[in-house]
Amino acid sequence: MLNSLRRIVQEVNTARDLHKALAIIVARVKQAMQTQVCSVYLRDHVGDYVLMATEGLQAEAVGQVRLARGEGLVGRVVVREEPVNLEDAESHPSYQYFPETGEERYSSFLGVPIIHHRQVLGVLVVQQVERRRFDEGDEAFLVTMSAQLAGVIAHAEATGTMVSVGQAPSQAKFSGVSGAPGIAIGEAVVVAPLADLKSVPYRECDDVDAEIDFFQQCLMAVREDIKALGKQLEERLNREERALFDAYLAMLDDASLGGEVIAKIKEGTYAPYAWSEVILEHENTFASMADDYLRERATDVRDLGRRVLAYLQESNQQCKIYPDKTILIGDDLTASMLGEVPAERLAGLVSVQGSSNSHVAILARAMGIPTIMGAQDLPYTRMDGRPLIVDGYKGAVYSNPGPQLLKHYQAIAREEDELVKGLEALNDLPCETLDKYRLPLWVNTGLMADVLRSLERGAEGVGLYRTEVPFLLRDRFPSEEEQRGIYREQLEAFAPHTVTVRTLDIGGDKALPYFPIEEANPFLGWRGIRVTLDHPEIFLAQIRAMIKASVGLDNLRILLPMISGITELEEAKALIYRAYHELLEEGFDVKLPPIGVMIEVPSAVYLARELAARVDFLSVGSNDLTQYLLAVDRNNARVADLYQAFHPAVLRALLQVVQDGHAQGVSVSICGELAGDPGAAIILMAMGYDVLSMNASNLPKVKSVIRAINLEQAEALLADVMPMADAEQIRVRVDQTLREAGVSRVIRPLEEDDRRHTA
Repeated sequence: MLNSLRRIVQEVNTARDLHKALAIIVARVKQAMQTQVCSVYLRDHVGDYVLMATEGLQAEAVGQVRLARGEGLVGRVVVREEPVNLEDAESHPSYQYFPETGEERYSSFLGVPIIHHRQVLGVLVVQQVERRRFDEGDEAFLVTMSAQLAGVIAHAEATGTMVSVGQAPSQAKFSGVSGAPGIAIGEAVVVAPLADLKSVPYRECDDVDAEIDFFQQCLMAVREDIKALGKQLEERLNREERALFDAYLAMLDDASLGGEVIAKIKEGTYAPYAWSEVILEHENTFASMADDYLRERATDVRDLGRRVLAYLQESNQQCKIYPDKTILIGDDLTASMLGEVPAERLAGLVSVQGSSNSHVAILARAMGIPTIMGAQDLPYTRMDGRPLIVDGYKGAVYSNPGPQLLKHYQAIAREEDELVKGLEALNDLPCETLDKYRLPLWVNTGLMADVLRSLERGAEGVGLYRTEVPFLLRDRFPSEEEQRGIYREQLEAFAPHTVTVRTLDIGGDKALPYFPIEEANPFLGWRGIRVTLDHPEIFLAQIRAMIKASVGLDNLRILLPMISGITELEEAKALIYRAYHELLEEGFDVKLPPIGVMIEVPSAVYLARELAARVDFLSVGSNDLTQYLLAVDRNNARVADLYQAFHPAVLRALLQVVQDGHAQGVSVSICGELAGDPGAAIILMAMGYDVLSMNASNLPKVKSVIRAINLEQAEALLADVMPMADAEQIRVRVDQTLREAGVSRVIRPLEEDDRRHTA
């Protein structure tokens, strides 16, 4: 059964469209399970489940038989969301006979739901005339097939390659993680590295004859390259090895790969996509063969495929056109890809790979471009030219948005623009409540591009300067002098305001290209202070650069990340003292800056009092703390709904930290997404946090909320939410406070439209 499953999955993966995939599945599953019928029912645009493919029932019934949710045995599978296995189906009260299928009265029935992201997309069914109790192995096999089919169906719905019972392609929603906030509405432009066969975007060609001529010119160029390469290596290879080049030339012949590609071009597909599709099909065919020699030929096919694709893409790349509202999409976007788009035309970014700490996400935040990272279910190669909406607040991407959803997001975008303009008047005003309680608002930075926007919006200091950003921008570790210059720019720009500089925080989802860290569980592995304590040469150079950069300014604070215990803190402090005394001995007129600890792991929460007794300040990293407390990867879109900043456990931990820090007489600040949430800011102020540090774009919103309430209202809210046991209940109570204060406009609207449209 396992071999059958492997072969079916391999075949399904090479299917050109959903209908072909369905045909493969019903035929192969019927054969593998030795049943008389295998059928697939899929949900249509009105929520009915329609027979879309069958092997065993009359072909005319496809598209005609439909059942509502709960109707018949198929509908029962949908409602139960689990397999239904019946030896005598006719005796079941939900059994329903459909004469139009031409079917006999089948006794045995096994149906399993096809589920994707908690949505029942369809039902996979096998039937038999004779009574047969399908065993656990049969059931497990069919469940595995349905899981495979779920992704194929979701992909087809999203790209419009499946037309649901005569309906036009519908809009679809995909989830990722927010890389940069904001709303972007525009047209998708897919970008990919040259010669990457799996990343070629689908496009149609306007002139079939011209496309075929262009394809044949590229084949001719590759033929010449291969002949030249064969001649060049002629004396160093034996006859058998030289035969490989002859095989390459044969594959390029019109009767072989070339002919298959030309047939696809004639169907209206542009050459690069047609070529990549054919090559991937052949590569999969060879890779699945039992014979070792033939299986190795998959590598040869892939090599040949890349050679031709490079020629095909080179010409296409030169005439790339970017629309006015370009939303750039790629498997793994890079800074250079951003640079190719005229700045005035770049509206949004979507990357299938990467996280909120990826280089491109950091750049996007600095440039104010709404960005989604980690949209792993997005079939990006089929998105080129499609209308898209990027919701950088919720980490959502909508393809083919309908009029209602489009209108909804256009209203949000207009409101955002008006809100930003309206809040500009607050830039030079202090952040204080109606009863004059003062709450300093600082910013998180990483690039010099952040500085101007931060100062324009009234930032009173830097709560977190991410030193890993300049490390990411290089192909080697920056020298001590290079680092000194970088830190000096930040310190001078904000002087006399405080700048909190965090020591190198790599690992987890932040990897340096020249210092790779490969681990099975990177977020619980070698990261933050653990790396720099193991490499004192890196840590000491960085501390020396920071202290030297502060000469004459004295506005530096040093922040230590990922501290989980007292020993790590003491070791780090010893190295800081060593660097400081070395500089004094070298004749530098320097002062020892305040030293602080990031509270971002659960152990640090419970040690907050002891840590505070040994440092000058505490700073809570709310993003990582929430992630570790809830055991939820904040960069994994599949569990994004479990990452809840208002989770009662998170709020209780935050309250404990600020109380323990103040008990030791040290200031406690908080940086991260929570500090920039206007509703959360009220709670944090009531808890007693001394400073809130956030993205510069959130600062005006938070300031407007703080200036609209008094401290008594904030403390009343805190008293109400702390006993609550549900994050959604807390969020509702916070939103109520914002409405009562007349500042509900700063809440990002969340309408039913956002919830309904899922892929």
